Amino acid sequence: MRRPSPAGAHVSIPPRPGKTGFAEPGIGTYTDRMTRPAASRVALLIPAYNEEAALPLVLRAIPDGIVDEVVVVDNGSTDGTARVAREHGARVVPEPRRGYGAACLAGLSHLMRDPPDIVVFMDADFSDRPEEMPRLLAALRESECDLVIGSRTLGKAEPGALLPQARFGNRLATLLLRVLFGARYTDLGPFRAARFDRLVALGMTDRDYGWTVEMQARAALEGWKTAEVSVSYRRRVGTSKITGTFRGSWRAGTKILTTLLRLRLMGNGSGPRRNP
Repeated sequence: MRRPSPAGAHVSIPPRPGKTGFAEPGIGTYTDRMTRPAASRVALLIPAYNEEAALPLVLRAIPDGIVDEVVVVDNGSTDGTARVAREHGARVVPEPRRGYGAACLAGLSHLMRDPPDIVVFMDADFSDRPEEMPRLLAALRESECDLVIGSRTLGKAEPGALLPQARFGNRLATLLLRVLFGARYTDLGPFRAARFDRLVALGMTDRDYGWTVEMQARAALEGWKTAEVSVSYRRRVGTSKITGTFRGSWRAGTKILTTLLRLRLMGNGSGPRRNP
């Protein structure tokens, strides 16, 4: 298996004007060169909590022939989230313990039964654009990366899609990632792709708001080669459970900061090395 250099590496892949394949002109794509990495099995993991209205839009927008399995983790929903996921052909994994990270860990545990080569994470609120998934998959293959982040700040966000508190939190967290870990990112975007075996070996432990930043910090500590690609971002369907409220924003911001400080002080030994 290819091993990255100890220091790791990071590249940002900006939009390429003139190469348009999605709804928004001016956002560069890789669809002219590939639809999926060769000889690889791709799983899409979607954590969902009360997303009955948005989830069908997400599942219908997934391009044909891109993924082999769609897993929706029902994170204790009280609406019809699980039902609409099944109706649209997704595998539903229940995780009643609330928390974004808890849902992601439950999804990874399910995928361990038949491990894919690549796992893609996407939100269930229709803020991400599933049709841009080929950009992440192409970057993972062509740059030989272990992790690709879909950067909303490099791409185009609809007015009101990224709230001020989210923009501030992103800037602070990415600054701390650079200062504390030497990792250069522009976003903590939830739309991301990773090599499954490497992600499982990373020892992820966070069960709520610190999941995305923990992954990026641990990747830096392990010397992963990473990349960012620009993605577009739209206003979510429904009400945000995190940045839509002061309490949610405060809790998320606090968790992100404590996660970064804990990992910097304790390194990757701060969590158990086990499968999720």
